[in-house]
Amino acid sequence: MLAAHDVTIPYPGASHPGGHGGTPAVQPGRLVAVVGPNGSGKTSLLRALLGSLRPDAGRVELDGRPIEAWSARDRARRIAAVAQREDYPFSWRVEELVGFGRYAWLGALEPLGARDRAAIADAMARADVAGLTGRRIDTLSGGEWQRVRIARALAQEPAILLLDEPTASLDLGHEMEIFELLRRLTDGGIASLVVTHHLNLAARFADAMVLMNEGRAVASGPPAQVLEAGLVERVFAWPVAIRDEDGVPQIVPRRRPDGV
Repeated sequence: MLAAHDVTIPYPGASHPGGHGGTPAVQPGRLVAVVGPNGSGKTSLLRALLGSLRPDAGRVELDGRPIEAWSARDRARRIAAVAQREDYPFSWRVEELVGFGRYAWLGALEPLGARDRAAIADAMARADVAGLTGRRIDTLSGGEWQRVRIARALAQEPAILLLDEPTASLDLGHEMEIFELLRRLTDGGIASLVVTHHLNLAARFADAMVLMNEGRAVASGPPAQVLEAGLVERVFAWPVAIRDEDGVPQIVPRRRPDGV
């Protein structure tokens, strides 16, 4: 289990008004979505959960121990992350890139063994990219590329999966594919957290949401509790309506009366 206790992220000039919403624990079989405006601290919260950013206040614990008490290798064997952006200088084959996820389990210059190849094959199957074997990564579509990156994370055999904007720049169909994949992986037992701008997709797929503003969680809990019209309007500085779609709250942005 990965938990942030009363964490406040460094945020220059933040006033931090009002109460602290807390952050739901990232635990097996549950998908947590972190949402909020641009620059609200979503990615920084993810970095704090990874142990690469020290929060201004509060603490992060992995399995009951402070995150900083874990070595980088031991953290990598428990937590896998998919960053928002990354570039590669070479056009690796898909299975080679997925194999990079085994580095947490290998010694320096140690070649892949039978267990590593089995983990790679399993990860590719779970992420639905086994059919891309042999393809070069620069030939992949946006949706294929994101699934391959998730497969690489799964090859680490993590208990916890953290993702930063995995559907950025994808079209509607590919956005849905990625969230459906995350939901399947979570239902299969992985503890998952996703940072996303898509409030409606987060509400539809996540078990819990965290709404960030000025470097802290201002609300957390089930989507129906977090997506309250007045709070969303204050945080995003825009009028909205909340509609119920099959028991799931969905945000509808409204035009301002003056059109400005």
